[in-house]
Amino acid sequence: MNIFSPGHTCKNSKARCGVMHLPHGDVRTPVFMPVGTNGAVKAVSKNDIEEMGFEIILANTYHLFLRPGADLVQEAGGLHGFTKYNGNFLTDSGGFQVFSLSKLRKITPEGARFQSHIDGSYHLFTPENVVQTQVKFNSDIQMQLDVCSGFGV
Repeated sequence: MNIFSPGHTCKNSKARCGVMHLPHGDVRTPVFMPVGTNGAVKAVSKNDIEEMGFEIILANTYHLFLRPGADLVQEAGGLHGFTKYNGNFLTDSGGFQVFSLSKLRKITPEGARFQSHIDGSYHLFTPENVVQTQVKFNSDIQMQLDVCSGFGV
């Protein structure tokens, strides 16, 4: 099965639109993804999200890992069971936190070591365990561990 069906391609810029065929439904691209850092979009119910026609939510691996935890989300049936949202989820990798929480992290050859902003505990994010965490979330699209560059780099 083709995961992406192309639609129109602009002759001048080569920009394109299309449809991604994902496990929890089709997503038309380009797409705006509301941010549900902890799996839910603040101040908007899952019913309202569905009624507005959103087909995917962006959730944050770092924040979900710290609270409520990957095992608890997995026990609830992944993000879909945890939130009762039946659309798709894209989970980022925590890579933005490598950039934004620079005072609470250290980059090592193994990965990024974070000190939790919640309780001060330490956690190592590696490419491998970030993938394992996102599998527990049952993410429809997984972003891989990336490092964001500062301005001017």
